[in-house]
Amino acid sequence: MNLEELKSLYDFSDRTILVTGGAGVLGSEIACALVGCNANVVLLDRDQDLAQKVIERFPKVVKGRGVRVFGDVLKVETLQQANETIKSEFGHVDILINGAGGNHPSATTKPDLSFFDLPLDALRHVGDLNLLGTILPCQVFGRNMAERGEGVILNVSSMNAFRPLTRIPAYSAAKAAVSNFTQWLAVHMAQNYSPKIRVNAIAPGFFLTEQNRFLLTDKDTGELTPRGQSILAHTPMNRFGTPEDLLGATMWLISPASAFVTGVVLPIDGGFSAFSGV
Repeated sequence: MNLEELKSLYDFSDRTILVTGGAGVLGSEIACALVGCNANVVLLDRDQDLAQKVIERFPKVVKGRGVRVFGDVLKVETLQQANETIKSEFGHVDILINGAGGNHPSATTKPDLSFFDLPLDALRHVGDLNLLGTILPCQVFGRNMAERGEGVILNVSSMNAFRPLTRIPAYSAAKAAVSNFTQWLAVHMAQNYSPKIRVNAIAPGFFLTEQNRFLLTDKDTGELTPRGQSILAHTPMNRFGTPEDLLGATMWLISPASAFVTGVVLPIDGGFSAFSGV
């Protein structure tokens, strides 16, 4: 393979990439990079105003373009409607990135809220958002891939799937389920439909997002909280991740450069998963 062939692997011209939760901190950074690599990017999100702000950040002088589509990853009818909209605009989805997910404060143990008292509705919300919020888009958009015999799905797991963190039992369990489902779907698609359908996941370590910022840093001083200090003490690279840190692995896993890779869950964690603590 020559250099030009290698460089072309990351040119997503004429490819349509759907990012669920695309208006979030991590999903929006991925989406911006993909448009810069000439992809047509569809941001699927419930917050259309926030999605529009992301689109305004997209590079302008490129082949690709971005659009926003309303969708709730827990409501199949909205996903089906989004699929029809995308078909009319671009034809089909070539690559699905399942970025929607997250925790809920009421599913997090605290000094005044024990594990035994975590409310059912909060636990169910976290489980559904992360697991069903991954499975349902795979059903709706993966069906078209199965019919065409090609496509790529990239799920977003978490370091919690490798080593569950204290205080967030539902989120850790749900992300572990996402990792397991990723492996299951990779085998299912390859054996039953086409080996040209690949399914992988990234497992981010600790990134400062709007959901966890004030768990890891003090709102008033900006100093690390005890939890933030503990995380960095167990991260050999001694820093939190930035959204840009996800781009290389994401591009590789959705590109032809990883054509023989399916069913993997790739840590992007600054060495956290490799460190024993000693």
